[in-house]
Amino acid sequence: MTTHEENARVFKALCDPKRLAILEQLRGGEKCACVLQQPLDLTQSGLSYHMKILCESGLVESRQEGKWMHYRLSAAGQKRAVALLLALTTPNAGNPAEPCCSCGEGKAP
Repeated sequence: MTTHEENARVFKALCDPKRLAILEQLRGGEKCACVLQQPLDLTQSGLSYHMKILCESGLVESRQEGKWMHYRLSAAGQKRAVALLLALTTPNAGNPAEPCCSCGEGKAP
């Protein structure tokens, strides 16, 4: 898997309203799957699908207790996601006098 594919998992996790609602619920602390399922009107398989994406992104961690999974936000995943967004949206510190392309039109003011 390439770095871009790994990074895309973070944004995939954040681009769905149900997953954003799950993250909002997890802000209050660890939750059992049964607790997450009811307010979101999700089936067990629907919740499982969303949790798989959230866990693969690194934003959420899970543990099994008996037959139920318990989920919590990942501090390491949060730090990685914030750093990734900053890295992708911070301009490179290049030489502004250089043209951005071969036509020479893209010179900075």
